[in-house]
Formats: sequence, C-alpha cells, structure tokens
Amino acid sequence: MEEASELYDEFGNYIGPDVSEEEDEEDEEAAEREKERRAREQADAAEAAAGANPMEEDEGPKSNAIVLHQDKKFFPSAEEIYGPDAEVLVEEEDAQPLSKPIIEPVKIFKFQTEEKAQPPTSFSLEYMCSLMDAPHLIRNIVLAGQLHHGKTSFLDIFVQQTHQKNWALTKNTRYTDTRIDEQEMGLSIKSLPMSLVLPNSAGKNYLINFIDSPGHVNFSDEVTASFRVSDGVVVIVDAVEGVMVQTERVMKHAVQERLPMIIVINKMDRLILELKLPPADAYHKLRHTIEELNALLETCAHGTEHRRVSPELGNVVFASSLYGFCFSLENFAQLYLAHRAPVKEQKGLSLNQEAPDAIEKLEFVSKFARNLWGDRYFNPETRTFSSKAPNPRANRSFVEFVLEPLYKIFSHVAGEEREVLEPVLTELGISLRAHEYQMDTQPLLKLVLSRFFGRCTGFVDAVVRHFPSPADAARAKTEQCYTGPAYGDYAKGLASCDPAGPLMVNIVKLYTKHDCSGFDAFGRVMSGTVRVGERVRVLGESYTPTDEEEMSEEEISKVWILQGRYRVEVDHIPAGNWVLLGGVDNPIMKTATIVSAKPPEQPYIFRQLCFNTASVVKVAVEPLNPSELPKMLDGLRKINKSYPLAVTKKEESGEHTILGTGELYLDCVLRDLRKLYSDIEVKVADPVVAFCETVAETSSLKCFAHTANKKNKLTMICEPLEKGLAEDIENKVVSATWDNKRMSEFFQMNYGWDLLAARSVWAFGPDAQGPNVLIDDTLPTEVDKRLLGAVRKFVVQGFNWGTREGPLCEEPIRNVKFKLIDAVIAEDEIQRSGVQLIPTARRVCYSAFLMAAPRLMEPVFFVEVQTPADCITAVMAVLSKRRGYVIAEVPKPGTPLYTLRAEIPVVDSFGFETDLRMHSQGQAFCLSVFDHWAVVPGDPLDKSIVLRPLAVSQPFELAREFMVKTRRRKGLSEDVTISKFFDEELMTFMESAVTP
Repeated sequence: MEEASELYDEFGNYIGPDVSEEEDEEDEEAAEREKERRAREQADAAEAAAGANPMEEDEGPKSNAIVLHQDKKFFPSAEEIYGPDAEVLVEEEDAQPLSKPIIEPVKIFKFQTEEKAQPPTSFSLEYMCSLMDAPHLIRNIVLAGQLHHGKTSFLDIFVQQTHQKNWALTKNTRYTDTRIDEQEMGLSIKSLPMSLVLPNSAGKNYLINFIDSPGHVNFSDEVTASFRVSDGVVVIVDAVEGVMVQTERVMKHAVQERLPMIIVINKMDRLILELKLPPADAYHKLRHTIEELNALLETCAHGTEHRRVSPELGNVVFASSLYGFCFSLENFAQLYLAHRAPVKEQKGLSLNQEAPDAIEKLEFVSKFARNLWGDRYFNPETRTFSSKAPNPRANRSFVEFVLEPLYKIFSHVAGEEREVLEPVLTELGISLRAHEYQMDTQPLLKLVLSRFFGRCTGFVDAVVRHFPSPADAARAKTEQCYTGPAYGDYAKGLASCDPAGPLMVNIVKLYTKHDCSGFDAFGRVMSGTVRVGERVRVLGESYTPTDEEEMSEEEISKVWILQGRYRVEVDHIPAGNWVLLGGVDNPIMKTATIVSAKPPEQPYIFRQLCFNTASVVKVAVEPLNPSELPKMLDGLRKINKSYPLAVTKKEESGEHTILGTGELYLDCVLRDLRKLYSDIEVKVADPVVAFCETVAETSSLKCFAHTANKKNKLTMICEPLEKGLAEDIENKVVSATWDNKRMSEFFQMNYGWDLLAARSVWAFGPDAQGPNVLIDDTLPTEVDKRLLGAVRKFVVQGFNWGTREGPLCEEPIRNVKFKLIDAVIAEDEIQRSGVQLIPTARRVCYSAFLMAAPRLMEPVFFVEVQTPADCITAVMAVLSKRRGYVIAEVPKPGTPLYTLRAEIPVVDSFGFETDLRMHSQGQAFCLSVFDHWAVVPGDPLDKSIVLRPLAVSQPFELAREFMVKTRRRKGLSEDVTISKFFDEELMTFMESAVTP
C-alpha cells in the first residue's frame, strides 16, 4: 500500500515513473470494453421497459389489489400481436399424429415395369408415322387364346426382332406384362398394345398393331375391349393341350363380332421334347387339333358363312415361342427353293428373263406349300406329289418335309458335340461363334432355330392376306359398332376411314397413369385425325341426341402411341390407328365416343361393349379406419374405370360392394384398391353371389293397381319366357329398336308367337338388352289405344324399374314375360303424368310377379379340369360336395391327361380350386367361367321352412335360405311384405276368393 501511495499525490494525480506504450493500449482496450458493457445494459433496460408497456394500464393510477394467479397476464394476446383482422385458431392437441412427418416425402407408385428411354428399333419413328398415313399398309390384330398357351411370349418373338437390345436367351421376357403382379403370377391381367413395323416374305413393310389380351377366363372383359379396336383375331393354341374352354369362348366371340381368324399352333417343341411323339404321331395330333377348331367354327357359325382353317390355305401357322421361331408351309417351301437348282436353269430360260424367274419361284412355292398338308405323299422316283402312298412305309409330305427336318435339328443340337454339330449347321447356312457352342441346350436351340427360320415372315404373310386393312374393314366395322344413321358426314367418314373426315374416336379402355392420379384413354381413330391441343366433345355411354347430359368438352393434352413398356409421343394420329389420349379421362366411366368440339352434324355414339361373361361374385368393403372413407370411395371410382366388367355400387344398407367375374378377378381388384388407388387398408367381407328372380308359372289371377289419384288403372299378368329367348336378347340376336315387321317375323319363326303378340312388344327390361319382355296384350275394343300410347313411356319406365329390383330380395328379374291386358287411362293429361303411372306400373309388375310362383335363380360356373386318369375320382368327389356334377369326360389325344367338363353353383365355388389341388396333390388344374343361370330348388316364400344356424340346409330349403340371408344383408325384413305391392282392393278381392 505504501508503494502504491507513492505513485499518486493527494489529489489522485499520477506522479510515478513513465508507463510503456503497451500498458497504455491495454488500458484503452479495458476502457472500451467497459463502455460497451454499459451500452448493452442500457439497451437491455430499454427493451425491458418497452416489453412491459402492453402489460400495464395506461389510464388511471396503479392498483395495489391482489391479483390471483389465474388472472395474471404474462404474455400479450394474439389480437395485440397480430391485430384485430387476423383469424386465430387455437388447437388443444396436434391435428397431425407424431408418426406422420410434417413434410411427407413424394410417394412413387412402383406397380409396373417401364423403359427409362425409348429403346432403339430396327425402324425409325418417322417411318412408322409415315406408315400410319397409309391405311392399306396397316393391320390391327389381337392375340387371344387359353391361359398359358403362349400369347405374350409369341409377341416377344417380334419384339426381340425389332428392338435392338441385349435379350437374354435363357429368360422369358414377357415384354407386354408390365405390371409387377402380372410378372409375379405369370399371367396377363390387362390387355396391352404394341405397334411394330414388320416385313413380309417379299420384303414389303407393314405396320402391325398387336394387342396382347389375357388368357384367363376371369379377364374376358379385356378380350372384348380388344376385339372392338381390332380387325382380326390371332387364336393361339397349344400343340399339346389343343382346344380348351377359353379357346372356344374366344372363337365364338370372334364369330359374333364378325372378325376373321388365324390359328397359331404354338409350343411345337412340346411334341418333340415333352411328349416325345414320333413325327407321324405328331402330325396326327396337329391334324386332330385343326379338325377340332373347324368343327367348333362350324358350330359357332349357325348356318352362316364361315372360313375353314387349314395350313394349305395359309391361315394356320406353326410356332414355338420358347425357342423363338414361327413358320408357315410357304416358309418351308421357300427354304427348299433356296437349296434346289435354279428354276431358270431347269426350264432353259435365258439369264436375262428376270420377271419370269420371279413368277416361276412364286408358282413353285405356292404349289409346293399346297402339297405339304393332308394326305399328300411324295414319290421320289417320279418326283411328284400324289394322294396315294407310293409304298406302305411312306410318310405324308408334312412329316417328310417339315417335321422330320425339325426333329433332326432338335436332336443334333441337343445331343451332338461341336465337332459333329458344326458341319451340320454350316450345311444349313448357320454359323456360330466359339463361345456360343458352350451354351446350355435351351439357349443354343433357341439361337439355332431363330437363325434357321429367320424373321417370321410367314406370319406376316398370313396376317396381310387374311386380315383386312382398316380401310377395307371400315364399312363392316361401322355397321357392327355405330348407332347412327347410314348417311351423313359421319357415316361417310367412318365407312371410308377418311383421315380428312369429321373426327370420331371410339374409346374402349382406360390405362392408369404413372402416379395413379388418373387415367389415359385408349381407343381407335375411326374417322378424321386426332391432334394435340384440340377441343373435343366426350360422349358417354348413355348419350343420346335428345339427352345430352352425358356430354362434356375437354382438351386433348397428349397424344401417344402405346408401345408396351414405353410410349411414343406424337402430335397427331390419323384414322385407322390406335391412340392413347391424355386429358380426356374425367367424364369417361367405361367407354366413350370422342368427336370434335364443333361437329358438322348431330353425332351418335358407338355401341357399348357386348361381353361374353357376367359379374356374379360380390364382396363388400369398408375402410379399416372410418375417417378414410373418402379415400376408399375415390379408389372405388377408379376401380370402376380401370376394369371393364367391375361394378361398384352402394347398397341401401349403406355397404359398398364390388362385383367381379371370379375370385382371381376380385383379388386383383382389391389389390389395386389397397395399393394403387386409395393407399389404405380395407376390410373385406366374405364373398357372396348375385341372384336373379324369376317365375315358374303364369300368374294365378289378373293383378291390377290404381294410381294415387284413383284416375288410372293398370292390369297385368306374367309368365316365364320361352327357353333361350333371354339369351338371344342379351346376345343382341334380337333388338328392341327393330321395326314391327322384323320383330314379328323373328318371334313367329323362332318362338311360335302369334301375330298380335309378336307385333305388340313394347320393351325389353331392365335395359335395352334386358332378359325380360313387356307386351301390350290389350284389345282396341276394350282399351283406348290413343290414351295408352300417350302413357306408354311411363309404363315402360315403371317396368324397367321393377325388373331392375325384384320384390323378393331386390335382385334383378330375369326370364319373365309381362303382359299388359287392361288399362284405364284418364282423359286429362295432368291426371296421367309420370308421377302417377311409373310407381303404379312398378307395383302391378310386382303383384303379377308374386302371383306367378316366384323363384330365385343362381349363377352357375362351367368348370374345365385337366387331370391325370388316377385323379378323376378325387375330382368328382370334390365336385359332389359342392353341388357340382360332371357333364363330360374326354381323354386328351396324345397325352396321359383327361379333360373333365363340369358345372358348379357359384355360391359353392369359393375355395374350389384350392380344395381341388389339395385332393389331387397338385396334379389337377381347373378354370371356371360363368355359364348360365339356374333355378334354385325350393319356394323362397315358404314360411314353414325353419332355418337353423350352422346347419346344412336341405336342397328344398336353399331358395328360402338364400332369400332370407340376402334380405338380412341388405337391411330388409326377413319376409316379403305383400301389402306393400298389392292394392287394398286387390287384397280384398283375393281374401274374398279364398274365403268360402
């Protein structure tokens, strides 16, 4: 302390030694820091004072009153911070669960395989587009046939020939099976188009538009949609299995649609490697298959003209999609021509005669090919063909010139070493690299055979020769599909396939977009040219010139050529071609007609698709989380668009149901609902079936009903329709749009109706092709026909309403003829309005129906089972447990298998396939498809039948059980309320008739 005091005087001045400059700098820095600290303290104090201002009262003196804790105000209110105009919402809890991220990642739907970029092809896009402008160089075809007969792999042959990629010889590509579930199950679910430029045997290029259709019978609706846009059907038949159930259905459907057919006998390798048949036996097996096809064609034709199929006619082609080759008889004739002496040297023609040389070659190929099938034999001594064998051991020409060389190639490649195989292949003009000889047998065989036969020009020749071009088929296609008149601008454009005519596109199918947010519309340009950015009108299935409710105007945003796993975007597509349109899918439910936004005349629509099966299996669905119901409803709407035969509706009980053709069909539908279209988990009820209601006899009395104003009265009876008439109506053999003369001739000639009844058909119900008939059986002397004609449309509407939902369990009525036998109609028009007559017509239909011994009808599946002989007993046992029965048992020629044809009620078919495979140890394979409706045994109105829970009902109790359970499921009372459908006057009359 003493030392420190010596440094300062009494006034605090420094009197010590001089301080260094470094110490001066340190003092200055300390002073600056102290100054900054004080400035911060002052700023903090000012901020605290400003923040406290909103919490204090500005007016009046401060109060010393005690403030309770709950009344204290620690923070400013939202109004004080954001102002009185801001809306503030206070949430008591998080609206978003903790398991859900605040910003969700973009979800990518990986449900199909796609090409990342357009693969290189043997033809350019510009060349393909130029071919589109030439309709005579275009062929639109569909590949159809039985499941696993090789339709998709057959198309792979042409894809691999035109797309320059490194194709794996050991892998089955299945290029048009783009969906992941299709690849996992090994079957096609959706039909998919593919446009390829292919040369014929003369080197001329054609644009072949293929569409690969599913082979499973449950997806027959996809086949029907494919038929609408095609001009020919290529039926793929397995060389071993032959004609199967789907083969028959496809050929019958093609005959109904008036489409020509070509047969491809596929899987020729199975005759050689699997069955190991000698060449002569293989010929008989092939010939038997072709004879079966011709017999089926003759049956389907029903007396009309049909074309026989045979290899010498050029409409039968042989192939093996596994080994990548396809040939016709002309292909083999050309192969022999290439190895024989030149024609010009044999005939002594000069070397300058090029044209005769070409003609001679064509004649040789044609004559040689005609002699390669049937009972034709080659005589090596005379070197001629004859119908008689030159010796007992001589083989037919097909065996000698086609099958034996094919067998030899298989045996040499499969069994010989390189030293022996190489000179044989060199003689055939085939050269292989050293590493290719080291391949396994199957890829080596595929490589050798594909190089031996080359490009599949024989198939292209058959397609070009036997299928019409879009221009040639336009008139027949218009007559088959178009509902408009045969005159006018539209009719001329459609009949000539005019690219400069008025625009008209027939949309038959919707394809899901990549993100599953919507659909793109696929169809055929029937007239005009469709362009990007064009405004068009989309006409729905129910559109009529008098009712334009189902019409909307849209803009085409994209135009594509759909190429299996990729799309080719173009700016326009002319008439005669297939097109995929973007931006027009919102108003389309199943099919549609697209015309220009300013049509030159009143447009009409194309007919709806006529399916050869029905949706009879039903499931009810509901979301696992009830709050996700809107998502499920949106998914159901997309399901209805995606599947042509799927039907989604809401029952009166509130449940949402999906109808499909079978178990596999509904399994695919539900998978799409969960994974693609709604992305939620749904609960699915046990499957049930759709029933129909019918009558067994004529109404026991004349039933009548009065309108609510008591000014009108309708009297009806009903009776069963003649056998087969309902099916004829549904198959469009007869139409309600026919004139009276044509209608009367049909019913008189085919069903023996009298002239008065045949000319008095008012309508079919519940729709234009419904399986019920309404007849005006009144007499002019008893009923005022003028007044009756004025209310005809109201009676028909009531009839359609009644037949759509029957009185037993609100299922459609089927196979019933309703006769209007008396009518009292008010003179005043306001007294006979639709409000009065439509419910009355429905009620009188119900009363007549209930007085005619009502019955239930159930759907029946046709089942085809392939099984070895030792499993037949097990198959029959499984069928008998499910009310099924065998109707035919046929051995499969050339194989150890038997084909059993049976029928089984759909309601008892659930789990049948699993049960069958279990009892046959996996050796039996079955396919089930809807066949017909059958009457359920028993009276559904018999109240004496007591239904016991968990007890098997007797056969005569089934009708009652089905009706009661269906009514319970729909939320209806167990018994039919008679008073609901009968007038009091009619009830009184019935009671008086019963009382003695």
